[in-house]
Amino acid sequence: MTEPTTALQEQVSALGPFFTFETHAAGSEPIAPWRKLSEVARVESGVLAERVASVRAALAGGGGRPAEEVELRVAASVAHLGLVARVVSPLLGLAALHRLPSRPPTLDDLRWHSGLGGAFALSLPRETVAAVATGDAVATGDAGSVTGAGAAGALLEGPVRDLVDAVAAFSVSRRILWGNVASAVNGAAAGIVSAAPALARPARTAALLMLRHPQLRDAHTLDPRNGRFRRRSCCLIYRAAPDAAGAVCGDCVLVRR
Repeated sequence: MTEPTTALQEQVSALGPFFTFETHAAGSEPIAPWRKLSEVARVESGVLAERVASVRAALAGGGGRPAEEVELRVAASVAHLGLVARVVSPLLGLAALHRLPSRPPTLDDLRWHSGLGGAFALSLPRETVAAVATGDAVATGDAGSVTGAGAAGALLEGPVRDLVDAVAAFSVSRRILWGNVASAVNGAAAGIVSAAPALARPARTAALLMLRHPQLRDAHTLDPRNGRFRRRSCCLIYRAAPDAAGAVCGDCVLVRR
């Protein structure tokens, strides 16, 4: 018989590459190639600078030009969006399938090993997944739930804010960074709906719990007629193309209505 924790891990991972995760014992020391994700938020570690440089080189390569021709803040914003999307997606997947962890993992709890060109490998504490599987978590059936909003707030004010603070050091506006977070939340919900249409309602409800948090409330708009999401900032990726003439994302504030 499959353990509840393993079954839930498999169900979430089936939603797509950004939802896939491994598990490890909470408090255990990572074994190579795994590393603590908290390294990214420590400036002195150089891990974030290394990742931003890698993203910068990849963006420049796509346009056939030297890395230094891509603004550092553009690469930092794009790197941040990828990091946040990877952290938020599996937790939103857990919420859509079952419940949102009442005590979301910190960056120190999470494990990763870096990679570009897609979703990097991520590992969650086994105890976090077990808590969701056994009911020690918060139901998200009501988008106005006080306890649900508290759990969503703990995620946004914990590991997500740590990533915002770290990337802000690269001269990226916090308005842009919180817009990245809102976009990542909406993108994760859209990914769940696409992979499992039956989960549309719980996925959107869980996403609303996050999007209604004070930090994200002014980072986006939702069209009341059709629920269309639009962020109120731009991740800047269009500026990575020669002459800053690249395409913008579908939810960008720069998209013409």
